[in-house]
Amino acid sequence: MRYLLGVDLGTSGTKTVLFDETGRAAASHTAEYPMLQPQNGWAEQRPEDWYAAVCEGARAVLCKAGVRAADVVSVGLSGQMHGLVMLDERGQALRPCILWCDQRTGAQAERMKALVGAQRLIELTANPAMAGFTAAKILWVQEHEPALYARCRHILLPKDYIRYRLTGEIATEVSDASGTQLMDVAHRCWSREVLERLSIDAALLPPVYESPEVTGRVHAQAAQDTGLMQGTPVVGGAADNSAAAVGTGVVRAGTAFTTLGTSGVVYAISDDVSIDPQGRIHTLCASVPGKWTAMSCTLAAGLSLRWLRDACCEGEVQRAAQAGVDPYVLMGDMAAGVPLGADRLLYLPYLMGERCPHPDPDCRGVFFGLSAMHTRAHLVRAVMEGVAYSQAECVEVFREMGVPVERMTACGGGARSPLWRQMLADLYGCPVATLAVDEGPALGAAILAGVGAGVYADVAEAADALVRPAGAQQPDAAAHAAYQPYFALYKRLYRDLREDFTALARL
Repeated sequence: MRYLLGVDLGTSGTKTVLFDETGRAAASHTAEYPMLQPQNGWAEQRPEDWYAAVCEGARAVLCKAGVRAADVVSVGLSGQMHGLVMLDERGQALRPCILWCDQRTGAQAERMKALVGAQRLIELTANPAMAGFTAAKILWVQEHEPALYARCRHILLPKDYIRYRLTGEIATEVSDASGTQLMDVAHRCWSREVLERLSIDAALLPPVYESPEVTGRVHAQAAQDTGLMQGTPVVGGAADNSAAAVGTGVVRAGTAFTTLGTSGVVYAISDDVSIDPQGRIHTLCASVPGKWTAMSCTLAAGLSLRWLRDACCEGEVQRAAQAGVDPYVLMGDMAAGVPLGADRLLYLPYLMGERCPHPDPDCRGVFFGLSAMHTRAHLVRAVMEGVAYSQAECVEVFREMGVPVERMTACGGGARSPLWRQMLADLYGCPVATLAVDEGPALGAAILAGVGAGVYADVAEAADALVRPAGAQQPDAAAHAAYQPYFALYKRLYRDLREDFTALARL
């Protein structure tokens, strides 16, 4: 039996999963590491901690599964996007990585607009100037740590540091590179114009590969560290959401997935590059060669329901503990007893500001229409519907751009709720399926590894063979029609309140 190793480098830990060639997970291990917050709003991690976690995970899964290193035919990497790893001439990390969620770079994002032009930046990189993307972080180091920046010889993304430690090769791939804001997304290469205007030397950036391409092989030291066989190929891999797309079978135009975790992500595949000139959603290169993706991110999806649980549902938490069930199950039962539209109560899920389709750090959460008749059950229903409206608004932008969404897969903790999945199906107007086994980015990374090793002919064939869908919930035409006036009002509320959000932030 041949095996594939999928490594998913996350923010809280690295999940390493060993799959056999049928897609069965033979063993899994997660190793955690700390986040450093030296100042308010900063978020950093030590790249050395990531590598230690990968070494621990690789050894653990080989041991748990009783698999020989020689039977592992390829390694795939997935990881958190947008981080900034800087190496000196000896390949040593110059400083901790500045993470995707770091908030120090607002001024640098504004500077990018001035240097490149706000609209030109969207035309070239397919996205508006974003404080969370890598380019703004590079400008911050240029401005605040110039001596350190002068010593930099290589700029890498988090998972690509792991590649370097495993193989000695400096490389990246298209899906992760798309999130740097330095890439010409339409042409799948670094943008010479953006680099010149931001005064970033192109020699600092790694060569860019397609996600299933072999980018290096495990060298002797890494083999000793990880227990893997020297010479095992390592493929390009993918950014976390791009790997998750492959791991959920979203590899063809018309397919998409919705993740309802702390944040909410909608990710759709397209055969052509399509850029929103208003910058409401992100366009990136897909991890499937020759395809692109439209991706949105709602910052407080599952977070909204968790906030409501902690603030208002102590009784349900206690009863759930006594019954041995998840409190969200009881909250879902409460919401199911409330009619569609929550008796004219709407919720805007902007607890953390918003990213898509309203890139606005000042907007905040709103209950609209609250009256004395409303109960906690109404609040739960309104929160679930508000999050579903936010996903539907993003899908509306996708379709406006010509990106088809015909079949949706739901994943993440929120997708375990049949009620929430039905809301999505009714609002999207398309079936919403689940997966028999949801291994997410780790499976996607392993699928890409299998393609690179020649186990499968291409990504679509591999996904068809390894991803196992479960049942799908069909849209209800009557519910879809009933939601439309609420959905229209939901969208209008942000426009009506936008200036008030700004005024509130200035108080």
